[in-house]
Amino acid sequence: MNAPLPPRALTGSALAEPVLSVAGLTREFSGRPVLRGLDFTLAPGQATALIGANGSGKSTLLRCLVRLIEPTSGRVRLLGRDMTALSPRLLRQVRAEVGIVWQRHNLVPRLSALSNVIHGVQARMSGPRAWLQSLAPAGVRDEAMSCLARVGLADRALARVDSLSGGQQQRVAIARMLMQRPAFILADEPDASLDPQTGEEVMSLLLNLVREEGLSLLVISHRLEHTLRYSDRILGLANGRIALDIATSRANPTNLRQFFDHDAEAT
Repeated sequence: MNAPLPPRALTGSALAEPVLSVAGLTREFSGRPVLRGLDFTLAPGQATALIGANGSGKSTLLRCLVRLIEPTSGRVRLLGRDMTALSPRLLRQVRAEVGIVWQRHNLVPRLSALSNVIHGVQARMSGPRAWLQSLAPAGVRDEAMSCLARVGLADRALARVDSLSGGQQQRVAIARMLMQRPAFILADEPDASLDPQTGEEVMSLLLNLVREEGLSLLVISHRLEHTLRYSDRILGLANGRIALDIATSRANPTNLRQFFDHDAEAT
């Protein structure tokens, strides 16, 4: 796996319209606040690491951004559109432009890697041709193969997913996400279930997509070394609030450890 490319300067991309703008975002569960009025923006073309102890609200925040969980209050503007005001139909259209990488790969084990990647085309077409490699149009199959090649798995295209290692399955999930042609990527601890070497490969792959494809990335990170190596900016959540917002180049590893080592009340 190639080493990640050097980070972009924050000052250059900060002049562009934010890819994400969050204002006064709150979320409560049974009357208990989890997110307490978050305000931040993300510039396009950057990798941002979201860190925080267990229960600080990281995964809740990611789900609120695309309304998989409805915010209690506040506004989210993503890719130039007000997410909190969209109709269900328009919301689906915006979600199609957001690639999401979860800890669980959510692949179909009995199908091939290629068929699983083809599923990503469902963001822009439907029907049986978006389900199986044998039914997909030639152009769709070619694009899916290109996505597999991008993650280094073109030679395993016809292998059943349940025959692949955990790291290979995560890369298939990333290839499926690329098949959506996303403009923005959300990743929820994509290396959490992987061994250290494979985790490095997955994080390097995500950062190189930002560098080479001009994508934007918000990734929940649970490893200090990955936060420092694979991001341009760091946001730290504590007690449901933004407690840290810093360029990675200026981050102090000693000060960051509190976000990884201190246990917070679970959500």
